[in-house]
Amino acid sequence: MRLLLLSLFGVALGAQPVTNAMTHSPGSGPAKGHLIVIGGGEVGKAILDRFAALAGGLDAPIVVIPTAGKEVPLLERHGFTRLSQLHTDERKVADSEAFGAPLRAAKGVWMEGGQPWQLVDRYLGTKTVRELDSLLARGGVIAGATIQGSYLVRGAREGNTVMMAKGYEEGFGFLRNVVIDQHLIARHRENDLVPVISLKPELLGIGLDEATAIVVTGNSFSVIGAGGGGLL
Repeated sequence: MRLLLLSLFGVALGAQPVTNAMTHSPGSGPAKGHLIVIGGGEVGKAILDRFAALAGGLDAPIVVIPTAGKEVPLLERHGFTRLSQLHTDERKVADSEAFGAPLRAAKGVWMEGGQPWQLVDRYLGTKTVRELDSLLARGGVIAGATIQGSYLVRGAREGNTVMMAKGYEEGFGFLRNVVIDQHLIARHRENDLVPVISLKPELLGIGLDEATAIVVTGNSFSVIGAGGGGLL
């Protein structure tokens, strides 16, 4: 496993391209906009500050997409003043024009972690995800976790110890040719992506520890927070 903390897609920040000996294709981020990929655990001030800055300030319109509803108080305590929740258990509702209307005015979206299969069942392939793509295209920011990759791990309804679950292997694809894992060191998951990459060598595997995030702009990233991570 190669530990690299500056170059996500073989393009270091202000440096020469990194030569990767692996056989996978380079991953890629959104052409416009920004992603904050969070490694789980406690979300610290540095991550929240960066989200606010990329969204345009604490008074920017922010949409929270919850799975358990606990992130709105977190953002409120940090000082965000224009928060709205977007939530449904019905896929047909998520695929309606009316449901996605708040996203058309948003500058940022905060997607809570929780169980990825819930996000897949409710939103994958719907107008809601297309609105999220549009938000990025106009320069917005999306914060979230494993669902932001093109390949999804730990999506099984049976529990998050299952790495590759049939029917739950596709993420939202904001990061293309990428698979993301969280809680890397805290839950001793350092080697969990190895069999996934062995079966799908075209993917770039990203592992992040708790209280840590990568901020993706174009095809490069920076690391913020208290922990670490690695690429495979």
